[in-house]
Amino acid sequence: MSARAIWKGHLSVGDLGCAVALYSAVSAQERTAFHIINRDTGHRVRRDYVDEDSGRPVGKDDLVKGYDTPEGQTVILEPEEIREAVPDSDKRLELSTFLACDEVDTLYLERPYFLAPADRQSVEAYELIRQTMEAEGVAAIASTVLFRRVRSVLIRPQGGGLIATTLNYDYEVRDPRESFDAISKVRIDKEMMDLARHIIGTKMGEFDPSQYEDRYEAAITELVKAKIAGRKPKKLPKRKAENVTSLLDALRKSAGSQSDQKAKPRKAAARAQAPRKKAG
Repeated sequence: MSARAIWKGHLSVGDLGCAVALYSAVSAQERTAFHIINRDTGHRVRRDYVDEDSGRPVGKDDLVKGYDTPEGQTVILEPEEIREAVPDSDKRLELSTFLACDEVDTLYLERPYFLAPADRQSVEAYELIRQTMEAEGVAAIASTVLFRRVRSVLIRPQGGGLIATTLNYDYEVRDPRESFDAISKVRIDKEMMDLARHIIGTKMGEFDPSQYEDRYEAAITELVKAKIAGRKPKKLPKRKAENVTSLLDALRKSAGSQSDQKAKPRKAAARAQAPRKKAG
């Protein structure tokens, strides 16, 4: 089943352009979904809006958005007022700024999408843009109206196509000093630093998303299967608490166990490769 485009528009660099389509790069559809059920009847329940003061139900046609000012006043916004205030979408992604692919702080990355040619006639221009960006090792910033909001988008080449990632605005990203300024300065002992480096070195690897399991999803799936089968769910293994008297002891213990784990495969490999002595 082919993917369905959620947005179509025009990608351009100066006078060079092509028709493009945007597709969701991530999906929550595979996650376990729940319904809210009345325990007594087993029937689904639905949510209704009620007036906060009178307790009476409010119909869909009577719902409007309201904004509370710092002075305590509520400003009512009608749906047509909001539609008129939102900028019209011209369906254009104009690549206005190019920069190194790793230059954007990951704090500003919001949600990724696949950006592909919308038709056969656009493939050549699309590939020219993509291959040039790939050869130069650059990404591009563009802006357009997506889902009723003006959004900044980071576009970068990857996997034979282009990835478009919506960006958080500067006012949306909180100042890290709010969380980090209270951290006191600590002088780290050289032995502790060396041990920590050793532990990190033994755990170096490459990012492989298939190796990371959604433990919550796995536990819920097992619970549902167990309920259907009329059995108790299998328990996921719990981590054992380690008794350590100090941070240095913990580092020494961890460094020792990591060295042992690396040594075992080497010894096993050496035994397998060693020539066997002939009997007699």
